[in-house]
Formats: sequence, C-alpha cells, structure tokens
Amino acid sequence: MIRMPEPDQQVLARRGEIIAALRRIVPGEGVVENENELRAFECDGLTAYRQLPMIAVLPSTTAQVAEVLRYCKANNIRIVPRGAGTSLSGGAMPLADGILLGMGKFKKILEIDLPNRCAVVQPGVTNLGISQAVRGQGLYYAPDPSSQIACTIGGNVAENSGGVHCLKYGLTTNNVIGVEIVTLDGEIIRLGGKHFDGPGYDLLGALVGSEGMLGVVTEVTVRLLPIPPTARALMIGFPSVESAGDCVAAVIAAGIIPGGMEIMDKLATEAAEAFVHAGYPLDVAALLIVELDGCAAEVDHLVAAVEHIATQHQAVSCRASTSEEERLLFWAGRKAAFPAVGRISPDYYCMDGTIPRKRIAEVLRRMTEMEQTYGLRVANVFHAGDGNLHPLILYDANRPGELQRAEDFGADILRLCVEVGGVLTGEHGVGVEKRDLMPTMFNETDLAQQQALKCAFDDAGLLNPGKVFPQLCRCAELGRMHIHGGKLPFPELERF
Repeated sequence: MIRMPEPDQQVLARRGEIIAALRRIVPGEGVVENENELRAFECDGLTAYRQLPMIAVLPSTTAQVAEVLRYCKANNIRIVPRGAGTSLSGGAMPLADGILLGMGKFKKILEIDLPNRCAVVQPGVTNLGISQAVRGQGLYYAPDPSSQIACTIGGNVAENSGGVHCLKYGLTTNNVIGVEIVTLDGEIIRLGGKHFDGPGYDLLGALVGSEGMLGVVTEVTVRLLPIPPTARALMIGFPSVESAGDCVAAVIAAGIIPGGMEIMDKLATEAAEAFVHAGYPLDVAALLIVELDGCAAEVDHLVAAVEHIATQHQAVSCRASTSEEERLLFWAGRKAAFPAVGRISPDYYCMDGTIPRKRIAEVLRRMTEMEQTYGLRVANVFHAGDGNLHPLILYDANRPGELQRAEDFGADILRLCVEVGGVLTGEHGVGVEKRDLMPTMFNETDLAQQQALKCAFDDAGLLNPGKVFPQLCRCAELGRMHIHGGKLPFPELERF
C-alpha cells in the first residue's frame, strides 16, 4: 500500500476556522467542504487509491491563488494543486489534512500572438483547445497526449506530458516558453516569456515536470507551430512485436524522424478495432502506425522509404492513408486504445517507462515472460519512436490479491526499464505510483540534490507533499551533518 504523510491532527481540529478564512479569500462557491461534493476530488487517474481532501478551494484569479498560498504557509497547511485530474501517477491525490487547490476556473486563452507564433493561456485550458483556437491561422500546439480532449495545459506542465507527436516536435518542456507561477510565499513571478531563451539558471526547465511541488502555475505561454502542408500515415502489420520494434529502430537509424510512430500489440489492436472500427488488420501480432509530414514530395519519398524498411523487417501488410479522413481514422484507434482496453478487462493498470529504442524487442520479450510469472495479461500500447512504453496490465480488483499482483508486475516492468538503460517515467510523472522506485534509478546523493531544489522553493514542504521522494523528510533534515570516526568531513573548511 502507498504510504502518505500522517495527517496533522492540529490542522484537522481547526477545519472550521480554516473554511471560514478561505471563504473570505474565495467567496461564493469557491470553497467546497461537503463530503459528498468532495468525492469529485478524491482521486485522479490512478483510481486504485482514494482520499478525501480536507477542503477543496476553487480560485478564479491569480490574486486569490496567492492569498490562499500565503494563508496556507502562515498556518502550516498542506496544498495539492489539481488540474483536470487525469494524472495516471497519483500526482493530484489529495491529503486528508490538506487543501486541494483546483485550477479548473482558469480556462481562458488570454492572447494569440501570431507575429511571435505563441499563445498565452490559463492552466485550465485543455490541450486540444489550444490547437482548435489557432487552427484557422494554420497553426497548432504540438504535444498531444491521448487524453488531450480533457487534460489541461497546467497539468501538462506539471507532468511534462508528451503524446504521439513528441518524437519529432518534443514534449511540453520543448513547447512551453514561459509561465507565471505563484510561490508558497504568495509571490507572483514570471519565468521565460515570448523570447527564445533567457540568461541565468534554467528555472523554467526545472518547473516543467516538477509535479506541482515548486509553485502553482497560473499562466502559460506556449509555442505554436505551422500545420504541416502534407501528412500521411502508414499502418503496418508484423508477425511479432519484436519485428515491429526492430523496424522502429531501423527507421530512426536511417535518419528518418516521423511525426509519430506508435505500436499496438495484438490484444490492444483487437480492442481498439472493436471500439473504433479503424480498419486495423486483426491477423497480425503487432501494428505499427507511422506518420510522415512535410511538403508533398518529401512525404511521398519518406512513405516509400519506410515501406521498404518495413518489408525488410518481415512486415506482412502495409497500407498508406490516401486522405486526411483516413489518416485521422488510423490514429483514432490509437488515441482510443486506453478506453478500448477498458472494455475487455474490469480494471487495468497503465504503466509509463522509457527505454532505448534498440532494446524494445528485448523488453517486450521479457514482459511476455513476466505475464506467465504473474498470471496477468498485458496489452502493449506505446510511443515506439522515443521508447516510451505504456503497458496496460489487465486485472480484476474484485479478486483478492490481483491489484497487488498488478502493482508488483508494474514495478518489475519499471525496474526492467532502468536495467536496460531507460528511466522510470516518460510523461506520466512519478507522483505516488513510482515514488518508492526512485532509488532504483537515483542514489541517495541524487535524491538529496533533487529535494534541495524543492526546498529552495518550498522550505516548509507544504506543496504536494508525499509525492516523488521516497523518504518523507523535512527540508531541515537535508542539512544534517554526517560524522564518521568522530571527525567532521572537510575539517579545513570554516563552519558557519
């Protein structure tokens, strides 16, 4: 079971007083205290774990956010920022003695700056909403998680989300050029802007992917890209997942960088086809979808090149889209793969690890062996181009012990990712799901340095505590002095 910080009974005893204070800051319907209404916030996309927040607060202005944070710091109250709640790692899981700070009312597109090819939006704007707002100008926002119809840009910033097209166009960190954040002290600061880069420390880079632990984002400036003049998708069937993985590595090795490159195994393909009816072949062990974009002549050349590489890697079928409608249909099944798998299993556990492309075949083969060990099936859906795996472990929570087996299976998959030279997460973040696996990838010094950065922003440890770091310790403890053999380290240095 996931361990969270022990509730502060003194804070819980002051709940009525805290509610009254928050109502003065955020009047009207901005404070949610009723138990039934708080149920809407009890979990995020990691639904296996639920916890009612002490209170939910729904500010509508940056000034209100700043005042809430100042009040929380002055009164030693924990805060969990929340966007749309689509996080799959428990990043927005509430605390029993904490305030859940919902940013859903921040949903305006503040500016579309065509000369600088960027947009300034509030964090509650959906990912897809940005692209829809600028499509008429021939532009779009590149990162596109599968949940883009629901997930918000603020949550994307927190988790450094990716998506199908991150292979060629980058993740959130490559497409966000500025943010406005509120610190725990209630200070409103700006990092980055409409310019390409800035001097000094890369604080913007540190903030993107920080999982709500450094500050609360209230405004985001995103880079807009021109819609490619031509885009075509290839749907390629393979006799094995390994041959599909080898084809992915060969395409990249040939110097071709597709707009997107995704693999679904047979189980995921069958589920997606039954759900969307995209015309997927059902007699193949793996389906590879490759999108190529650019000018028409370039795309035609690359389509032929990828078809040739696929043939060399045992492809048994290959179909290229001939219209925009057909291209979108190819992707519709992939985008709907997660809900589609939900139709064939009572529950599934979505993993998120990243590996070197050349190890894809090996990792998928070892995952198949793990299926036998744990007695659970896996549907594989992943961003093959950048090695970001999303194995879906199928289980039934109503059967005793199956959730634990699914979690143990998932932990072994993530350990395998690190073993072959990969990392614990690609775009879902660490949250509580991978928190206790962090020592698999980082040593004690690494973790201490990461937590020291958090302490520089949040010395009280009140912003989203219990996430990311495997040991629940205070910032003051990071400065403790280790004494070995009765001697201080570096005795020649002056002590302050």
